[in-house]
Amino acid sequence: MTTTTESRSVAHVLSENIHPLRGEPDDFAPLLARIGEARFVLIGEASHGTHEFYRIRSEITKLLIRTKGFTAVAVEADWPDAYRVNEFVRGGAKDADAVEALSGFRRFPQWMWRNADVLDFIGWLRSYNDAASGGSPMAGFYGLDLYSLHASIEAVLSYLRRVDPAAAVRAAGRYSCFDHFGQDPQAYGYAASSGISDSCETEVIEQLVELRRSAGEYARRDGQRAIDDLFYAEQNARLVQNAERYYRAMFGSRVSSWNVRDLHMAETLHELADHVGRGGPTAKIVVWAHNSHLGDARATEMGASGELNVGQLTRERYGDKAVLVGFSTHRGTVTAASNWDEPAQRKRVRPGLDGSYEALFHEVGTPNFLLDLAANEEVRTLMLQPRLERAIGVIYRPETERMSHYFSARLADQFDAILHYDVTRAVEPLERTGHWENGELPETYPSAL
Repeated sequence: MTTTTESRSVAHVLSENIHPLRGEPDDFAPLLARIGEARFVLIGEASHGTHEFYRIRSEITKLLIRTKGFTAVAVEADWPDAYRVNEFVRGGAKDADAVEALSGFRRFPQWMWRNADVLDFIGWLRSYNDAASGGSPMAGFYGLDLYSLHASIEAVLSYLRRVDPAAAVRAAGRYSCFDHFGQDPQAYGYAASSGISDSCETEVIEQLVELRRSAGEYARRDGQRAIDDLFYAEQNARLVQNAERYYRAMFGSRVSSWNVRDLHMAETLHELADHVGRGGPTAKIVVWAHNSHLGDARATEMGASGELNVGQLTRERYGDKAVLVGFSTHRGTVTAASNWDEPAQRKRVRPGLDGSYEALFHEVGTPNFLLDLAANEEVRTLMLQPRLERAIGVIYRPETERMSHYFSARLADQFDAILHYDVTRAVEPLERTGHWENGELPETYPSAL
């Protein structure tokens, strides 16, 4: 366990190597220099409900798009929902505005993408693309996740009904394997994994194989639009295959289901890079997801238990062409639920635990700062010492915080750089219910002392 004296000594060294973030135009110049000519910049978040993480991530992404030629933002969201946003920001959607474009995000946790900060970024991205001159590439917005099994099935069928009605009939027959379970993929996963029902694995693989076999013919029909539509449909078919596997794995080990999901997200990122870079400059993509997905799993106790993640897989595939950036906070508020599928609340984030990176960064004494974890050998060595690190997802349970939200990590191996914001506030959902507005009761309730 790190002692208070040791922690203060480390904090003093860090204070001499940080870059303070004061809201000035050159705040992120050192980070841009660190990124250099990287093709993939993975920007995490220590929670799914913190305003500063969303806003600062958006500001860095704007800089990457404007100054370094990045042309895609890939996010921890379902492929069909994000593609609707992509259509809007590229000027090809029927949605009238950014709010409408985000309306596909209907399932829990809606606030992850239906929030004020994402709304602002989507509006900016549409304006940026609208202003792009003739030959300038537009920037797109894409999802990496795999929870949209039924929406992706419908997307594949809709595409085939338009381009190949006979193939659509065959696809509908294969996908009817899921019909017994309605719109509940977890019910399917339980039945298939427990032997109550046959799995649909063969059917979804056959459908993806047939679609890929016909890809050349479909792509030749209407130029670039046909290529884009085919890519969208093929990714949906691949998503169905991996989602089927994921929902079966849910009722096995946590490691297995986590790995299915992150392997899918990493492969989607690779496929997206090939598609975006097709016939032009090599694609450069910003990725938005939780720290737990984007920090290299090999540097955490996740990796020790057999889990891998997008950060690890991207580093392994692209080497120094991938830069991993994390976020942290000491205390504040966060938008999160107490249990799955419950209403969003504005919850208090407790101060970082003793022995954690969050508590250490608080001791540095500078409210907001950037730390290059490879700035020099002394910093790197200190940040290779294992410490606790906090992760708040869509659920936050402060009453069991040590068990529910902390894990051990070696930060300098996990990320290339860290952005620390000492006091943060909850992201604002577009649907601000009274439940969220009221927030949590004070810890001193009912005495309020």
